[in-house]
Amino acid sequence: MGLFSRLGTLIRSNINELINKAEDPEKMLNQVLVDMKSQLVEAKKQVAVAIADEKRLKKQYQQEAAKAAEWERKAMLAIKAGDDNLAKAALARKTEHDEVAETLKQQWEAQKLSVEQLKGALRGLDAKIEEAKRKRNILVSRQKRAEAQRTINETLSNINSTSAFDTFERMSDRVTQIEAEAEATAEISGALPEASLEMQFKALEASSGVDDQLSALKNKMALQAAEQERKALGGQVDPNAGAGAGAGAGAGAGGEAPSDDEVQSATKAAEIDAQLEELKKKLADT
Repeated sequence: MGLFSRLGTLIRSNINELINKAEDPEKMLNQVLVDMKSQLVEAKKQVAVAIADEKRLKKQYQQEAAKAAEWERKAMLAIKAGDDNLAKAALARKTEHDEVAETLKQQWEAQKLSVEQLKGALRGLDAKIEEAKRKRNILVSRQKRAEAQRTINETLSNINSTSAFDTFERMSDRVTQIEAEAEATAEISGALPEASLEMQFKALEASSGVDDQLSALKNKMALQAAEQERKALGGQVDPNAGAGAGAGAGAGAGGEAPSDDEVQSATKAAEIDAQLEELKKKLADT
């Protein structure tokens, strides 16, 4: 095979491939219908011309037949008048018109048959166009369904691919990291209400424990002071005496024995302190 022949084959193959790729079924079918409709219009024009010729031949035939009949009538008048020569001349003219009329009749009948055939072909072409429209609609619907199915399959294929799920997993880890960082920042700044409340309750529990220890220590000191007063006065003192009584006893131990008023005052102060501590403890427990 020569170089130019191979080159021609290559060019034709590339052109055919480009044409196949460029062919869109819907557009191609629409164009075929446009061409068929154009052919139908031209066919209608031709049929109209043929019908006009048929009518013209029919009219000419009828005119020639009428003229032949008229010359026959004139020949009959000449015979009645006794003029045979005039009658022969009239019959000769009649014969001429009869021959022309017969020729026109044959042409008219042939044209009439041709017109009927053309009308049948026109109806067939019109039916084919309607059938082509229906097939076009069916094929276009099938094309669109196939394209939609192909799009869905490609989408599902992309979704089911490993790279797509890897992206989701990677983004999920990223979002989790961002959430953790946000929670850490909020906890550091004290922005989380749960963390703030928890810290407050822990501080309150720690404070309540210290208060309980302080109250117990005060009660112990009050009992010790009351015991010292009892020994000094030779009597008994309320074991619930508070810190005020301890302070008064400490003052009396360094010198003279306290008076009755001082002892009563110290006792009352100790009772008030003890009630205050009990109330604080009760509030702390609730």
